[in-house]
Amino acid sequence: MNNSLKIFLAAAGAIFVYGGASAQSVLSVSDASLESSLIMPESCETNTKTMLEDWYLKNYIVLDYEADKKNTGKFDDDLLIERLGKLPTVIEMPFNSLVKSAIRYYANRPQLVENMLGLSLYYMPIFEAALERHKMPLELKYLPVIESALVPTAVSKAGAGGLWQFMPPTAKGLGLEINSLVDQRRDPYLASDAAARYLKQLYQTYDDWSLAIAAYNCGPGNVNKALRRAGDGKHDFWEIYPFLPPETRGYVPTFIAANYIMNYHKDHNISPALARRPLVTDTVHVTRRVHFDQISQVMDIPVAELRALNPQFRTDLIPGDIRPYSLVLPSLQAYAYIVNEDSIVNHNATKYSRRGVVEPASGASTGRDSKGEYYDEEVVKWHTVKKGETLSKIARKYGVSVADIRKYNRVGKSVKAGKKLKIVSTRRVYKPKTEEIKQETPVQVADTAIIAPIEHPDSVSAATPDSLSVAGSVEAAFSAPKEEKKVEEKPRPAPKPQQTQAKPQKKQEAAAPRVHRVRKGENLSKIAARYGTTVDKIKKANNLKNNNIQAGQRLSIP
Repeated sequence: MNNSLKIFLAAAGAIFVYGGASAQSVLSVSDASLESSLIMPESCETNTKTMLEDWYLKNYIVLDYEADKKNTGKFDDDLLIERLGKLPTVIEMPFNSLVKSAIRYYANRPQLVENMLGLSLYYMPIFEAALERHKMPLELKYLPVIESALVPTAVSKAGAGGLWQFMPPTAKGLGLEINSLVDQRRDPYLASDAAARYLKQLYQTYDDWSLAIAAYNCGPGNVNKALRRAGDGKHDFWEIYPFLPPETRGYVPTFIAANYIMNYHKDHNISPALARRPLVTDTVHVTRRVHFDQISQVMDIPVAELRALNPQFRTDLIPGDIRPYSLVLPSLQAYAYIVNEDSIVNHNATKYSRRGVVEPASGASTGRDSKGEYYDEEVVKWHTVKKGETLSKIARKYGVSVADIRKYNRVGKSVKAGKKLKIVSTRRVYKPKTEEIKQETPVQVADTAIIAPIEHPDSVSAATPDSLSVAGSVEAAFSAPKEEKKVEEKPRPAPKPQQTQAKPQKKQEAAAPRVHRVRKGENLSKIAARYGTTVDKIKKANNLKNNNIQAGQRLSIP
């Protein structure tokens, strides 16, 4: 027989006595296995050292950890029953071994309780105001004690968040906003109002506070299932205890223990929290996009204070440009914010503003200054496919896309080993305007100086693209090998400087200009480099106001 079955049988076999003076309204839990099975909430595992870093505790609360913590007070059953009976509550606070175990658990963690007592000075008035507004029992204010240990940014393993530990679907159903910038489960005011409304709905459903509190923990579905298993008749938490999830079995006892320890902490040698100075706050409505850093730097308020008072803003950013949000500030600073709002929003505005429209770069030339420009230069490499290689692997190797490899090589989804692939990529090149491209020695052909970047004239025709149209005189010059040979054997003497500037210029003016038809993927930088000229000269020759050209466009090459 496993432990869970023993627990079930022990609870199911408990004796109920109804009627008369000895009537009992709760399960008499005395079995040791039940007491040892108590599962405490995650909030009891809260790191007290982390809590001590809370800005509010450090600046507004005085906590005393010097007392002797070995003496945790008395745990006599009769004494505990008497104290629970004196609590002025609407909700029933019965005693049993589970409740006793939960009380002992809190009493043995004095630092956790003292931290929660310190935080309660700020949060309890907020909880009480929400409960009063919806006419709910004020003892429900201790639910956040067992839910989150009064840490507004707490997140459970299941994903519940905030002081009242709402799951996202429940929170959204209650009208709370949850997104990347704002999580209103952390807002003490809005979350407390939502919790009061939700608890009111649960009580109206079950007409029993113990069942309503259990449903708050595990959901109405699990409580309804437990009620069906318990059979016909009106039941409370203690009667359906064996049929509830393990965590929920300890939830109501822990709620009773939280009410006890927050009222009788002194009797267990737990020091009370004292306010170092009162924290009085006020609220302003923010309708503009503003960051905590902007508020802090202009108004000299610590960012940690803004976070402590406004934990609902997850990234320190208030998106007031989307819709209005409430900002909690110390009361003396609230009016100052209203007066200085323009200065706050404009402080480092470019750092925190959000761009509405962003135009992408043109691609061909994305950078320019007074001395030159950047452009993308095409780089062609050849790759021999090895055995086992794929197009994806080859593309990653060269930093290109698979689509580009397939486009330039007209291949399918796979390639065979040994095939040579053309890999086309680009690289960023900066070209100064004043720098002229270094040219090789001019070859004199038909009294005209032709810039030949290739040494042998036989290879010029192979390097010239099909789309290149050259004037007839120039084509004739390249197609006359005898005359070119003559030039190589008997080079003309260099003319005088005056002749060099006058005669070739006259010849070039008479010759027809070269015309280039733009290919797909070409830009002015590539064309200028091909013909040994500059981008500015091509633009001037074609009356171009910018570097934008289109495929099929004809350009005169000076």
